[in-house]
Amino acid sequence: MAIYAMLLIMEHINNKKGVLHMEKKIKVGIIGCGGIANGKHMPSLSKLGDVEMVAFCDIVLERAEAAKAEYGTVDAKVYTDYRELLEDKEIEVIHVCTPNRSHAPITIDSLHAGKHVMCEKPMAKTAEDARKMVEAAKETGKKLTVGYQHRHKPEAVYLKEVIDRGDLGDIYFSKAFAIRRRGTPNWGVFLNEYEQGGGPLIDIGTHSLDVTLYLMNNYEPRMVVGTTYKKVNNPECGNPWGGWEPGENTMEDSAFGFIVMKNGATIILESSWALNTSEPIQEGSTVLCGSDAGAQIKNGVTINKGEFNRLIEIKPDLSAGGVAFYDGVSSSPADVEARRWINAVKNDTDPVVLPEQACVVSEILEAIYTSAKTGQPVFFD
Repeated sequence: MAIYAMLLIMEHINNKKGVLHMEKKIKVGIIGCGGIANGKHMPSLSKLGDVEMVAFCDIVLERAEAAKAEYGTVDAKVYTDYRELLEDKEIEVIHVCTPNRSHAPITIDSLHAGKHVMCEKPMAKTAEDARKMVEAAKETGKKLTVGYQHRHKPEAVYLKEVIDRGDLGDIYFSKAFAIRRRGTPNWGVFLNEYEQGGGPLIDIGTHSLDVTLYLMNNYEPRMVVGTTYKKVNNPECGNPWGGWEPGENTMEDSAFGFIVMKNGATIILESSWALNTSEPIQEGSTVLCGSDAGAQIKNGVTINKGEFNRLIEIKPDLSAGGVAFYDGVSSSPADVEARRWINAVKNDTDPVVLPEQACVVSEILEAIYTSAKTGQPVFFD
């Protein structure tokens, strides 16, 4: 929790009082100026005083121009071909905010162009592409990370410190879940399997799996069994974003995985855009059961254990306040993610999300889809 608090406080001080010395600004290029760029990446980067967004690329020129107008420097450039953007030697960092299918080629080209890369989740449409991205980062020596912002929630930051201290003991069972009663995104390419590679499993289940593996610090799967369903695919089923054209949605509406790790630990993964359950569950949620204690991220953090022959639950107060006349520094997980990522670039340290870790997430997701199609378990070497 100390890491999270210090990041917020220092950024707050810099924003309020200004930095007392001229600081080199990291020049960033944005590739893909659609929903995720406007909803997450660009707003968070714009809050960092040591960052300049100097280039914007989108296949729709008007989107790139609008992004420049709102977030770019006066002399920022716009492109429709990302390869032209990569020719700019001054750009140090690229944010890849395109559909899943193009994550790998754009990221690999960016790394070979000498740029550090933040790629939006999931790492890639396929596990093979994810492995190619890892290799490109190794070959070039450039930093590569993936936008799993749930790691940067105060709940996850706090719980990571508790687990690393050993409070839970050996974590041998967990549940990762991202369940929406209704919540099928009907815009952009979310319903386009060619572009995205899947539905809720690769869209939101990926977040829950990532934060669970991260907290367990376990990236060695042995076997996966998966099932997917397309049962609640009625455009008039109460979807908050409205319906879709008949036949347009070919994605699964729910997917489930049973994952056994090489050390014997078990993970159950549940994900859905539409599921007839009366109790919607938060996205990016997890339950962790260890030999000494358990914990969960759901409506905050709860730690459970036995103590003095009694069962107890502890709910830490993760609010930033606690001091008279001070409500604390509020910052979203996306803002913290951006700050920690840029700090890694500036200080030449590892990013919070390592590409090797994100690659394992993609491998497990693909194994669930494969198992669902074949009806057979998938074994890892």
